[in-house]
Amino acid sequence: MSEHFSKDLLAWYDQFGRHDLPWQTDMTPYRVWVSEIMLQQTQVQTVIPYYLKFMASFPSVLDLANASQEAVLAHWSGLGYYARGRNLHRTAQIIRDEYGGQFPADFDTVVSLPGIGRSTAGAILALAFKQRYAILDGNVKRVLCRYDAIDSWSGLPKTHEALWQRADSLTPLERFDDYTQAIMDLGATLCKRSRPMCERCPVAAGCVALKENRVKFFPVSKPKAEKPTRETLMLVCRNAQGQIALQQRPQTGIWGGLWSLPEFNDEESLRNALANTYCEADLVEWPKFKHTFTHYHLWITPYYWCLSDSLDGLSQSNWVWFDLSQAFALGLPAPVRKILENGDYYV
Repeated sequence: MSEHFSKDLLAWYDQFGRHDLPWQTDMTPYRVWVSEIMLQQTQVQTVIPYYLKFMASFPSVLDLANASQEAVLAHWSGLGYYARGRNLHRTAQIIRDEYGGQFPADFDTVVSLPGIGRSTAGAILALAFKQRYAILDGNVKRVLCRYDAIDSWSGLPKTHEALWQRADSLTPLERFDDYTQAIMDLGATLCKRSRPMCERCPVAAGCVALKENRVKFFPVSKPKAEKPTRETLMLVCRNAQGQIALQQRPQTGIWGGLWSLPEFNDEESLRNALANTYCEADLVEWPKFKHTFTHYHLWITPYYWCLSDSLDGLSQSNWVWFDLSQAFALGLPAPVRKILENGDYYV
């Protein structure tokens, strides 16, 4: 069955698979690694423009290692899951300092690098180094859960390990690099989360979920827990020169290392921070909006405040002033960029 699965999948891939993705051109370990990190929890079409811009600015691992974290995160702005960008930069520095600028080809070494798990390491080694390793990203999990009609959530340790064993058993002994791309393509283009195209699937004949007419029930969803809700206030503070105040966030935690608007827990703390200034401008509240993370919802209420020429009395030791064009070149969280792109804030 394993041989039949891989044979049919590869035949489909040769005719219908994706062969012209940017990282498939001039394939190197560095290019494959960057693409695999960007593709974690992000769709190909979203990744492509970011990848092309990233490669234009950092064409080699040494270029990436020698860049500032700020420059790297600026290229990541809007892509989300910013720890990926920080880990990418840190790993490039490790490769520069500990491996002579050459991406390691040993599995245990690769999987020990920041931001690289078992599946990502397997994909890098299979695609870039032609080593046989199974992968188990989100697309592959979905394919296998449907193919075998696995009736438990893939995040359970027993189910997760069983999926790894299945993934390894299906990986062929030859053309495993093409197979790696093929099974990712199958999940991304046909065996999609919604509206799967089972009639075009090259391995449909062996799919248990399809035989039982239960495709829509797989993969089994994680037991739902209601996401908690948090709130924050963001201050859009403009000085007399039209510059906007930003703060760089700590390296750890939400939006680590990115530039954000000054934040406050509530309106009272915001007004207290501004109480000692000589500016008489009104503080204008704008409608709140919701930004959703993996584990919680964040309600953001923007406030707009325009300073006079004098900054006397304003405690702003960790505020940095930027022209809007400068701000947009920084690594900004998506909701901050959304606020700054709204021209109504500057009328």
